[in-house]
Amino acid sequence: MHINAIQADITSLNVDAIVNAANTSLLGGGGVDGAIHRAAGSGLLSACRQLGGCATGDAKITEGFNLPARYVIHTVGPVWQGGERGEAALLASCYRRSLALAASVKARSLAFPSISTGVYGYPIGKAATIAVATVNAVLEDTSGVESVTFCCFSAEDFTVYQACLNQLSR
Repeated sequence: MHINAIQADITSLNVDAIVNAANTSLLGGGGVDGAIHRAAGSGLLSACRQLGGCATGDAKITEGFNLPARYVIHTVGPVWQGGERGEAALLASCYRRSLALAASVKARSLAFPSISTGVYGYPIGKAATIAVATVNAVLEDTSGVESVTFCCFSAEDFTVYQACLNQLSR
């Protein structure tokens, strides 16, 4: 298994599946969600309309349409409300459910954005710690997905994810 972090545009990655930090409607939004919808084209919106939305902490899958990735896994992260309302468990669930869906379609490589850290306000340090720990635990317990990339939009987020990954290798 291989886990790494990069600073890049997730819509440009040549992986089997990318994860979309979506809202519950799955019908597009801002940030990474909007970027993925724009890059994938109108077929993605049509496919998402058929899914009937998605609960926080869950994930659903569609084709990648015009993206280099074959699949888009849409997951809905929690809105940060101070950390006492189950946010950590919901965020970890996003990563577990996304990995399970990737494995179900035999995706071997997967890229995640930093879920919930944009407009949903999840503190990047806490979110990255949960993301890295959850992905590492799932990959150790299951086969299928061989490579996970945390694709960071900003240099600051990349630095935080890199520090979390460095803690793994100690």
